[in-house]
Amino acid sequence: MSFKNVEVKKKANVYHDGKVTSRTVITPQGEMKTLGVMLPGTFRFSTQAPERIDVIQGHCRVKIADAQGWTDYEAGQSFDIPGNSSFEIEIVTLLDYVCNFG
Repeated sequence: MSFKNVEVKKKANVYHDGKVTSRTVITPQGEMKTLGVMLPGTFRFSTQAPERIDVIQGHCRVKIADAQGWTDYEAGQSFDIPGNSSFEIEIVTLLDYVCNFG
């Protein structure tokens, strides 16, 4: 997966004491994405816009908002988070990901 002719924001997005970091890229079509890494641990995030997370490398478990259980995801898989929602994510092994907004 590669992105051509994108704008990259210089300032890193850093969450959970540096265990989650990403950089924002904007495509020529105006799509916003973040490219990031999450270290092992369990984290909670809230969403404004809908998000699709593509797992590039690693293994995680995800529980979306009021879902009853957790779902496992590995490299090559994706999951969707509704807008104005939240999710918990447990990183089992270092996660390399792309988050697509909107």
